[in-house]
Amino acid sequence: MAIPVLICDDSSFAQKQLMRALPEDFDAELSFANNGVEAIEILKTGKIKVLFLDLNMPILDGYGVLQHIYDEKMNIKVIVVSGDIQPEANERVMSLGAAAFIKKPVNNVDMGGIIKEYDLDNEQLDSANDTQDLELFDAYREVTNVAMGQAAALLASVLDSFVIMPIPNVSMLEVSELQMAVHQATEHESTSAVCQGFIGGGLAGEVMLVFSDSSYQDIAEMTQFDGELDDTAEMELLMDLSNILIGACINGIAEQFDINMSLSHPMVLGRHAKSEDIIKNGNDFWKSTLAIDMQISIENKDVHVNLLLLFTEDSIPRFNQLISYVAA
Repeated sequence: MAIPVLICDDSSFAQKQLMRALPEDFDAELSFANNGVEAIEILKTGKIKVLFLDLNMPILDGYGVLQHIYDEKMNIKVIVVSGDIQPEANERVMSLGAAAFIKKPVNNVDMGGIIKEYDLDNEQLDSANDTQDLELFDAYREVTNVAMGQAAALLASVLDSFVIMPIPNVSMLEVSELQMAVHQATEHESTSAVCQGFIGGGLAGEVMLVFSDSSYQDIAEMTQFDGELDDTAEMELLMDLSNILIGACINGIAEQFDINMSLSHPMVLGRHAKSEDIIKNGNDFWKSTLAIDMQISIENKDVHVNLLLLFTEDSIPRFNQLISYVAA
């Protein structure tokens, strides 16, 4: 008899990746939810026995779903599947009753181990899918989400704090639209910014880190900086933060595609300036671009960072090709 299984993830790309990771002989009756609210509505039917749950979703995240299951004492085996690999994220979901935690991207070995652990009956699962129907923006978002999970885990370990994982925002933008997007995220704040170029595997572009100046004090405290927080010290903190986030993000993308990517030397775009002015300083790099914007923050701290991945137009066909390899 088929096991009623719910896959909850705001990315259809991730849903299909997870579905392909299920063993072919696992007999499952699959349902899908795009956010926590949809998942809870399906769970209320009482039919679902196994839930594969993402953490970072709009409307209601995975923590909210776990809390609901815990409060309602639902008899559901929850397997968290997330790009947020911070140790604290693992501890939080397990304390809320999750049975297991698998990091994205999911592979057949990990999934096979979970299926075996729960001793589920097995029959042939129809996993035929057409990769051509994938929404590309959704795929871009999911690849970036996995990469940022690694970056957030590294930052969390350095700062000994919990990093709130962003939901990446993907769009095709002109420079003027890019200025507006960053301005909306950092409105009324003075900012500083660093950018680095990246290239490799047929991909090229820039990564830009826009850092709210109000964040320096908390960053200094978390890194146990005990000197005077002058201009030189702020520059050092800015560069350290950019090295951690930009390097880990680009490495995370390269690992998923099994390609080598390199970064140029970092360049400071501006200090203590309005975000729109900082973007103008870089307008020689960005005309029309595939932009992936992530707003990063630290729990209970006044730390706010925007990380933007900006791919050249020439890179987009290659990006799509790499996506198709991952989805196959």
